Amino acid sequence: MLEVSFQTVTSKLKIMNDKNIRQEDTTSPINDTTPKVTGIGGIFFFTDNPKETRDWYTKNLGLEINAWGSSSFDSRDINNPDVVNSLQWNPFKKGDEYFSPSKKDFMINYRVQNIEGLVAKLKENGVLVLDSIATYDYGKFVHIMDAEGNKIELWEPAG
Repeated sequence: MLEVSFQTVTSKLKIMNDKNIRQEDTTSPINDTTPKVTGIGGIFFFTDNPKETRDWYTKNLGLEINAWGSSSFDSRDINNPDVVNSLQWNPFKKGDEYFSPSKKDFMINYRVQNIEGLVAKLKENGVLVLDSIATYDYGKFVHIMDAEGNKIELWEPAG
């Protein structure tokens, strides 16, 4: 873990500014392209009756359901406040094939960066990659299985 004091950074910036040097900081979280998970993109779970479950969460917890039948929780990226991250919450009908081949009652969507690099790394590590990367207007997706048999959805947002 890299630890740098605020004073060290501001001193370096002042020196660089004084010398009129422009240098890209590749260690900044904004410029980091390491293939990895950057957050949670969605929480999906089985229920006997998705409509009743959505209605209950709306009535009792105030969740607003969008046109896709999910609820979106938006937050700002701490390292880049202009970026809005979204977490999707969505109940699925018990037995829905979207969770297959997992036998679990839930699936987590992880927001990632450099999905192509991450998939290459996962394959090198012997992780079961279930499909090819699919690209949509809102991002790229791929599904994997973890060591416990949980299906995981990886999502790299568009942009």
